Amino acid sequence: MNPDDPLLKILACPLDKGPLHLLVPDESVGSEAALYNPRLQRRYPIVDGIPQLLPSSGEQVGADEHEELLKRMAP
Repeated sequence: MNPDDPLLKILACPLDKGPLHLLVPDESVGSEAALYNPRLQRRYPIVDGIPQLLPSSGEQVGADEHEELLKRMAP
């Protein structure tokens, strides 16, 4: 999945139905691609190019990681 993928415009968080932000992999910290909901501080993994958007697939992130993810999302 890439930032220009039209699928990103229709994907929504399964919990609050709001938009999600693509987190591209960052090799310097070993992160993987994911979709992030900053409102609920939940990250959903992308496995083999397929977003895992079941509520149970989401992972709650802590305050420090949330701040880092917000920096990565900033234009």
